[in-house]
Amino acid sequence: MKNRIEYILFILFSWCFRLIGLKLSRKFATILAFLFFYVIPIRKKVVFNNLKIAFPENDIGTNKKLAFRIYLSFAITLVEIMCLPFLSKEELTNAVVCSNPEMIVNKFNEGRGVILLSSHFGNWEYIAISVAVQIQLPFSVVVKPLRNPLVYEWMNRARTKFGNEVVPLGISIRKTYQTLKEKKIVAMVADQRGPAEGVRVDFFGKKVSVYSGPAALALKTGAPLICGIAIRDKDYKYKTELVEISKDNLPGNEEEKILVISQRYTSYQEKVIREHPEQWLWMHKRWKY
Repeated sequence: MKNRIEYILFILFSWCFRLIGLKLSRKFATILAFLFFYVIPIRKKVVFNNLKIAFPENDIGTNKKLAFRIYLSFAITLVEIMCLPFLSKEELTNAVVCSNPEMIVNKFNEGRGVILLSSHFGNWEYIAISVAVQIQLPFSVVVKPLRNPLVYEWMNRARTKFGNEVVPLGISIRKTYQTLKEKKIVAMVADQRGPAEGVRVDFFGKKVSVYSGPAALALKTGAPLICGIAIRDKDYKYKTELVEISKDNLPGNEEEKILVISQRYTSYQEKVIREHPEQWLWMHKRWKY
């Protein structure tokens, strides 16, 4: 019953946003941010703890201002996701300005699988859909199933509307390996906490755990690892520059290779987050392990 009620509320908001249009709907995000931050705080303690770790030089006032901007960015993304099923192919094509989409096309035309690696930053749902439409090549998008199966099914219909397919996280390693061996494109988000026994890398000056999957798949299949992060501009347009993570000068040991590659893409993610800290999803216990 709880799942159904949540789903009905989700659909109602989605249809309301459709009626008033995306531009006006984004204005509603300020109200949502106020609710999430002051009235029904969502993981507020986690956000402040994370900011203390990442920016120890910040005082309480600075972190409070930054935290509200984080909730506002999250609210904007949430509204945009609710509007996702109603956006046309043209609107989604224009949603993300990619400065070098030919990087993926060239790798694909060489007969190689490609891994597009993103972060919970800006609007992470937009990038795989928009870039795939722009280059007219479908992506296999690795996603974590949501707690509410009704909302999850709704999300997947939106994700696959223009040709992408969804790969649930539970079967992702086997399916992703097969997809890459077939010289296709896989998109995934890889910035959340890995298992306690995971690969340990530096992130904002602290050791964190990451999943070995992206680096291991890139090594086993020979697929290039390309980072693409959707950065929101003031006009609500998103921009991204695709950056290939180097696999040069790697150590001989396989585990050390995975560590070095994982550190390289994590360092790139940190660089982008430091430039636009308000756009990352800080509600996750990233430094737990």
